[in-house]
Amino acid sequence: MSVSLFGLAFAAAYAGMLACCLGMERHWKQLARGLPCHWRRCCRPLGVLLLALAAYLSMQLWPVAMAWVAWLGLISLSGVALLFLLPYRPRLALGLPLAAAMLFGLAGLR
Repeated sequence: MSVSLFGLAFAAAYAGMLACCLGMERHWKQLARGLPCHWRRCCRPLGVLLLALAAYLSMQLWPVAMAWVAWLGLISLSGVALLFLLPYRPRLALGLPLAAAMLFGLAGLR
């Protein structure tokens, strides 16, 4: 199992959950102050695409039957991480997917 590919799958699942979260008005007001409101409409389709990317990456790691179970586990773990970060560190919740994707992307280049 490639650790960098697993990290990218987790980062994509987290970013997808975050984008779906930002598609809701309550969380948009909490996290995206100062950004135009019409961007909120793009968040839900972007979240679905990122979750599909996480599914594709998990299929690269495991056989197809196991990949779906792992994908659901990744979504659950990223949702719990987002759940705990939103009330206490909302700005960290926004920057975490980008930092993780860069970290695991650079690790995959080695």
